Amino acid sequence: MVQSFPRLFTCVLVVVLLQAAPSAGQHNANPATTEGDFVVKNFKFRSGETLPELRLHYTTLGKPVRGAQGRVINAVLILHGTGGSGHQFLQSIFAGELFGAGQLLDATNYYVILPDGIGHGKSSKPSDGLHAHFPQYDYDDMVLGHYRLLTEGLGVNHLRLILGTSMGCMHSFVWGETYPDFMDALMPLACQPVQIAGRNRIWRKMVMDAIRNDPEWKGGEYSAEPQQAMRTALDLLLIAGSAPLYMQKTYATRDAADKYLDRRSSRKLRPTSCTSIPRTTSSTRRSWALPAARSRE
Repeated sequence: MVQSFPRLFTCVLVVVLLQAAPSAGQHNANPATTEGDFVVKNFKFRSGETLPELRLHYTTLGKPVRGAQGRVINAVLILHGTGGSGHQFLQSIFAGELFGAGQLLDATNYYVILPDGIGHGKSSKPSDGLHAHFPQYDYDDMVLGHYRLLTEGLGVNHLRLILGTSMGCMHSFVWGETYPDFMDALMPLACQPVQIAGRNRIWRKMVMDAIRNDPEWKGGEYSAEPQQAMRTALDLLLIAGSAPLYMQKTYATRDAADKYLDRRSSRKLRPTSCTSIPRTTSSTRRSWALPAARSRE
């Protein structure tokens, strides 16, 4: 039986929502995690450039289980958004609702994989040292890196589910197009399988321009972080990535909002972010002609 991507996604979402959830008063400690790095030798990017060593960082919960034919039957890949990392999913608001005993992705039953994408977290990124000489990368490269992490690094030959948020949502579409038989289901959250344009593209270009037009950027060969450019970029990222209703409720007065911004602005800028931000925000140039997905019914 063949069905469209939208129908498959709807089915997955309905199944998740209908599953029994823990009671409101139930609290579970996060299960134990394992972290590691897998290094891909001579990784070739779609641009034709090659990196001698591509480091891919990951965090896992649970253990893989194999079926009678040796296929992993319980692996779940969860993909972060722009500027995030796999560690964000260990916060109680996410892990505390999904990974505990009796919850939807109970780590005693599922092998949960939380990777850092290229240019993010502890994976290889331009600001590691290559700066502007780091290869150009896009979603296809990021998905290929994760595919090799799974198959060569972790020995995972099949996924029960891919769940992606924002950029990770876009990656899930790439997975469905590139490796349609590798997973049973996709759950893309907060994106559409279309080229990034309109307001979404505009704020990204504003971020890139703010950094690249700063005299201290020096074509990517800066000796010190261009502070004003980074501040502008991070401010735009805050507006693009925050939830309006939550912010209005949490900082409900002018003084509260000002104090939040002052506290945030006083934090030290991350020293590894300057070269990565332009690459990350421009790695989204892709459009799709999505094929029909194969149902597992």
